[in-house]
Amino acid sequence: MLDSNLTSAFFCARAAHPHLKRAGGGKIISIGSLLSLMGMPHAVAYAASKGGLVQMTRALATAWAADNIQVNAILPGWIRTDLTESARREVPGLNERVLSRTSAGRWGEPSDFEAITVLLAGPGSQFITGAAIPVDGGYSIQA
Repeated sequence: MLDSNLTSAFFCARAAHPHLKRAGGGKIISIGSLLSLMGMPHAVAYAASKGGLVQMTRALATAWAADNIQVNAILPGWIRTDLTESARREVPGLNERVLSRTSAGRWGEPSDFEAITVLLAGPGSQFITGAAIPVDGGYSIQA
């Protein structure tokens, strides 16, 4: 889990850095999770790896800002995918728990990431770096 979610992202960013620096700057966008911000007892390694990804994002942002490289992370919440559809069928009460905690009152869709990705990848985010942006319909702000 750590290799898949954290180590691989570190090696990719490290490999991209000299190319982005030579080009005069660029963008690195990592994909975290709502578990970057909170824990769940059945997902300890996953939460640790995604939490580490946020800290790596912040550290690289400070290290590479002088090279005009912005490093940010998007933190998906409960998104409707084949995997979560399977979980909704197999985990009793999951759908109801997600809907009751999500302020938007629905599961996210992959298309919910389009605008934030375009922003972070484009020129409008030259002064945004080190951010970890939840895209979770308000799930992570609920007590």
